[in-house]
Amino acid sequence: MALTLRVVNVNNNIGFHSSFSRSTFVSPNPSKSSSREYNSFVFQCSQVEQLSVTESENSLIEALIGIQGRGRSTSPQQLNSIERAIQVLESLGGGVPDPTNSSLIEGRWQLIFTTRPGTASPIQAAASIGDGKRILFRFDRAAFSFKFLPFKVPYPVPFKLLGDEAKGWLDTTYLSHSGNLRISRGNKGTTFVLQKQTEPKQKLLTAISSGVGVREEIDKLISLNKNSGEEPELEEGEWQMIWNSQTVTDSWLENAANGLMGKQIVGKNGGIKYVVDILLGLKFSMTGTFVKSAPKVYEVTMDDAAIIGGPFGYPLEFGKKFILEILFSDNKVRISRGDNGIIFVHSRTNALR
Repeated sequence: MALTLRVVNVNNNIGFHSSFSRSTFVSPNPSKSSSREYNSFVFQCSQVEQLSVTESENSLIEALIGIQGRGRSTSPQQLNSIERAIQVLESLGGGVPDPTNSSLIEGRWQLIFTTRPGTASPIQAAASIGDGKRILFRFDRAAFSFKFLPFKVPYPVPFKLLGDEAKGWLDTTYLSHSGNLRISRGNKGTTFVLQKQTEPKQKLLTAISSGVGVREEIDKLISLNKNSGEEPELEEGEWQMIWNSQTVTDSWLENAANGLMGKQIVGKNGGIKYVVDILLGLKFSMTGTFVKSAPKVYEVTMDDAAIIGGPFGYPLEFGKKFILEILFSDNKVRISRGDNGIIFVHSRTNALR
């Protein structure tokens, strides 16, 4: 489901028109030297500002990697990172001026994060331009769209009877010069982050969230990694298992021992641990070691398992050796292949230092 707006300007012309003005510096004692110095100064300042904006955009995109359900699964730490990145971009003022008058705002935008994820709906609205950043709209119809149906299912909301409740506005507080990233704030205080071109990692996480097309997105991401020429490593950190290609068994203990659930903690010195929260403060813990045996390939030995409750532990008889191949890895997402060709997708949960 996606939010789509039909935007019509006040002159009933479809679309947007861009207009840009440039200020001119006039020296009281014009000379070629002073002109060159000034132009050099402006160019350097422009470079610094653009670098800052680009870094801030990347910070926001990185903060959004791993967020599922448009924000439903956001942890307090992730939410703080996202809010900081949004505030920095809005305060820099480095986006497109008068964004609603720019053609860059046209297109199909995917909602990737909102502070009210439960309110995202497939609503189409008639809209008009209020000023350089505000879009005024009125909801008039809505529908659910399902891939397995050749038609849309009407959304039963009597918008015509809602009066002013069906009206609203969106302020575009940031629009990137690439035209691929937009931040908006609504009349009910909701913040929206939208992308035109979704990053491959985000596409994978969206597919995992919906349960559709996961293997296709995994193949695309692995293919991109091969083209980069970089060798993925078993990165240090805490990693949450978010998807695997194996059907789980009825035994949670067996699933936990096979790494099909819970968190994986990779240490600095070849140490590795599985941790699964059970209930009432109890945890399943299994530790072991790993050794790199070939490019992208690791031999893993898990040989110490226990049920942990506070300072106490109950040892379990579990042992397992397997080969782990890293297919893709960066500071946010890892794709690996274990025994019997099982594919795992992990998302980093701890902050990088």
